[in-house]
Amino acid sequence: MSLAKRLLFPSSNDNSLPLLLVSQVSAELNTELYDFIALALRAFVNPWWSKITRYDKQFLPEITRILTHVFRVLEHRALTADLPPLVFRDVPTIVAVHYRDYRNAASKVSTSYASGGAMALPQLFHQLQPHMAISPDGVIDSEYVRQILDLVLKVCLPTEDYAPETERLIVREIILKILLNDVIPKITEPWFIQKMILDQIGDQPVIKTSEPRTPPPVSASSQSFSFHAIIVLFLSAVQAISGACLALINAYKQAMTTIKLVNQSSSPRPSAVSTPQMQVKSVSLKSSSTPPMKDPLSISPTPSISSSSSSLPKSPVSPTAFPPHTVLIPPEEEIPQDYAQPALLMITEIFSTNDRYASSTILGTVEMAASAFTPFVDRLLPYLLHNTLSSTFLFNIVRTAKRTLFPNGYPAPPPVDPTPEEQAEIRAKLLAWRPTGGLVHLIPLLLGPNPSETLAGALDPLSNKACNVHLVLVLLDRILITLLPELGVSAEL
Repeated sequence: MSLAKRLLFPSSNDNSLPLLLVSQVSAELNTELYDFIALALRAFVNPWWSKITRYDKQFLPEITRILTHVFRVLEHRALTADLPPLVFRDVPTIVAVHYRDYRNAASKVSTSYASGGAMALPQLFHQLQPHMAISPDGVIDSEYVRQILDLVLKVCLPTEDYAPETERLIVREIILKILLNDVIPKITEPWFIQKMILDQIGDQPVIKTSEPRTPPPVSASSQSFSFHAIIVLFLSAVQAISGACLALINAYKQAMTTIKLVNQSSSPRPSAVSTPQMQVKSVSLKSSSTPPMKDPLSISPTPSISSSSSSLPKSPVSPTAFPPHTVLIPPEEEIPQDYAQPALLMITEIFSTNDRYASSTILGTVEMAASAFTPFVDRLLPYLLHNTLSSTFLFNIVRTAKRTLFPNGYPAPPPVDPTPEEQAEIRAKLLAWRPTGGLVHLIPLLLGPNPSETLAGALDPLSNKACNVHLVLVLLDRILITLLPELGVSAEL
């Protein structure tokens, strides 16, 4: 009998675990999720609860039932949320702003802008990105995260489950402990970020240099005309050309298939094109004396919006309520999202491509091409995102988190940070990395004559833990607002 079965469902006679999520997922993902919950409860709840009573076997199943509500609500919110703007617009913009502010703060160190050199880099960065939950030294206020988690539980749990304070606080403190003590301190370490990047791109293969061999003496007969050599050369050229043609044909077929699927697929969250919203906005437009907006914002449709204008202020799920002067568009048209531009601007900021003429020209050409095909790119990127966020992707994340936090079935001991020599070795491997294949010829154009120096400049804004805390917490806030817009309304109130 598995650990999840013994701890979470002790009174059930069925050996199979019930479904944790509403949607149809693989049995392996369901098992991994239950194993993660069982390990967390055994590590953080069972030690002190067994000291209070050894005979109560229903406490852990009750917490599991509460967590089931949370998982299912978050699953529903993730399936219905407008994820493409978050992934392709908000996240690249946040990363680009982080790089820009870090470099601005680094340029002010040891100057009069830093109080005569008295202020350190994290304090200067905090002035550019102040956050109410982060101190100037990069320490997260646990009460902020605690209140956020309490609001999340309030949104996800029914009233009868949210009202009992004891169970709610236990669930909240478990999640708080995992976030503040285990997850965030580790993922904000510069060496950990560099190691993650290195694991994704792979280590640079070590090329063993050997002494040059003396070529064998060439006889006079081998230099003479050889009909056999010409035949071999001709057949090799035919084989290479045919292989290239087959590769091009295959790539063309795959491209056409992908284009057809993208054109046939509809956007999961169309922007302000449904008929009920158009009726609401038409009434509001007529009743408002405010002139129409020239550049309307893209507003995600929510199922709680009705077709009457009086119900608009009562919507609890959208922090950006429909303005009374919103301009309408016909249902057959689409609001261009221009998803490719923020990612390209992020690449420009990370690698400082504007400082080099060749890279600036290449990125400018790509931006113009993306702008020319904006309607298709706005359909292609959400299609690729939808195919990437699959059950297998979630299974790999849960399994990796379980093995990292509970390597031997219990919380891992405090990780031993790499020595400064080991950290320098990780950074050196990243700086020495070069792509293989045809991209080798583009590296001097994209990264300049000294690629290692450009890569070092790209890694520097992620080399300070206190500044990385700002980046992680801002991203976490944006993700929560996307999944749970009620948090934005609560913050405004």
